[in-house]
Amino acid sequence: MRTAVDFSPLYRSAVGFDRLVGLLDSAARADAAPGWPPYNIERLAGADAETGDSYRIEVAVAGFRPDQLNIEVKENVLTVTGKKDADDTTRTFLHRGLAERSFERRFQLADHIRVTHADLANGLLSISLQLEIPEAKKAKTIAIKTGSDTPTVLEAAE
Repeated sequence: MRTAVDFSPLYRSAVGFDRLVGLLDSAARADAAPGWPPYNIERLAGADAETGDSYRIEVAVAGFRPDQLNIEVKENVLTVTGKKDADDTTRTFLHRGLAERSFERRFQLADHIRVTHADLANGLLSISLQLEIPEAKKAKTIAIKTGSDTPTVLEAAE
């Protein structure tokens, strides 16, 4: 059994960390969210710090056509929605075990994560993501000068 966590003391005492506290708060609320459709989040092999990290989110969307799915990124939130057409009342089911309902699934993205492309195959929607670190934030090597490397001062002509 999980108990609710009150993050309000952090809002009062941590200046500039409100986004982090908001993420913790939304993660705590996400535990109560429905678990459908199921999904995987995968870090792809071969990713390194120099080129950035690559990720893939796979969402099980069996029975959905590409025109019934929508992927949107806004303010570091990736939203995947599926809208099913109106139920076909001409079909008679003896057992209905496939979930054919509309859904909305949200993923909080880190800064500098870019969605590169999405594919739908075999009932899986695969969304590829890439962490692209800006040049200003990448590590830089600084050359160390010695006493002999210092430039000489030219004397002014009289």
